[in-house]
Amino acid sequence: MIKHIFFDLDGTLTDPFEGITSSFTYALSKLGINVKDPQELRRVIGPPLMDSFQNFYGLSYEDATRGNTYYREYFAKYGLSQNKVYEGIPELLETLKRNGKKLYVATSKPIEFAIQVLDGFDITKYFDFISANNFADERHTKAQVIQYIFDSCPEIYPDECIMVGDRKYDIEGAKPFNLKSIGVLFGYAEDGELEAAGADFVVPTVKELEKLLLSI
Repeated sequence: MIKHIFFDLDGTLTDPFEGITSSFTYALSKLGINVKDPQELRRVIGPPLMDSFQNFYGLSYEDATRGNTYYREYFAKYGLSQNKVYEGIPELLETLKRNGKKLYVATSKPIEFAIQVLDGFDITKYFDFISANNFADERHTKAQVIQYIFDSCPEIYPDECIMVGDRKYDIEGAKPFNLKSIGVLFGYAEDGELEAAGADFVVPTVKELEKLLLSI
């Protein structure tokens, strides 16, 4: 029986499109790269920032580090407020808690930003633990974020846990721990991405996610 549910943040609990893409556009412009179509930046919602700068824009580690700094500079001022919680998520969390589930956030976003986002939508109260990156980028992969949950909460076991996320990085991050995983289609995955990554379940809506989580 699943007792512990790990939730990704961006694209799973909240829709961060405007805040992330505007912050990324600012960072790239500081590096001399102009983005003509913001939709091009859908792909940067999910992977670690450093990976996006290097893999999608061919930046060196040094320039990606500069980009990371520029991104966080803009995000702290403007991007945090350019976010919205998905319809039905607060009700989902309330229902899960009422049914005895323990809930966790597993995000590559720095902990300070993650808490501000969660507080802004008054949903921090539903979570037993928030695992996130820090500004030193010590937990920038999803596997590192999940490991931090187990390190911090030794009373929980992988066979009692499930990971919920909208990108392949969430599904792949769960695999080293043999966690079951749920991919949600209302986030930013490309067609077939979650299935190809090996998600145990794929659901299209928040309501279907609730039904599944209450049945397993």
